[in-house]
Amino acid sequence: MGKILGLSIEQLRPLQATVGMLEVEKKQKHLLTMNQKDLKAFLKDAPIPTVIGRHERLFIIDHHHLARALWDGGITKAFATVVEDLSQLPEGEFWDTVIERRWVHPYDEHGILRALSAIPDDVSGLTDDPYRSLAAIVRDAGGYVKTPEPFAEFQWAAFFRTRIPMWTNRFQFNAAVDQGVHLAWSPDARTLPGFRTRT
Repeated sequence: MGKILGLSIEQLRPLQATVGMLEVEKKQKHLLTMNQKDLKAFLKDAPIPTVIGRHERLFIIDHHHLARALWDGGITKAFATVVEDLSQLPEGEFWDTVIERRWVHPYDEHGILRALSAIPDDVSGLTDDPYRSLAAIVRDAGGYVKTPEPFAEFQWAAFFRTRIPMWTNRFQFNAAVDQGVHLAWSPDARTLPGFRTRT
């Protein structure tokens, strides 16, 4: 891990277009229960991984949900670590590099691939993908295991999007989670990151 930097949350630039807002809200509630000392220690212990781009801009390569939770919670200070300095690369080469490293995910809330320009300039512009929330809750319910595979939860979100109808109330959402767990254990999910057989 590189040097840990203290910075303003406004300095962070996303490399994805969406988050699961239910997961963001859960993180935000947890953050707001902490006193200032515990919050600082927590954030310093789990710094947001970034790469440096042109004009010294810091681009987030993971922990987008934490960054958005900080923003929504009115917490203006964060900690980041620099994984790689790509500031000397021309703009096109920078984007080619983050694409090659699988650090960028320009898919919208419907799971449709968009242009890189669809990625917001700051974390406040990240939009809600409900199926990304579903994927996180199915994981927490034991549907699959957490994995370092880049954007693993988005792969699960895409899997559920074509198989589970959109819900409109809490009862339907709970049913979607149950269905998601069973689908996650099915042979159809075998190629997805974190797949586990039912035990």
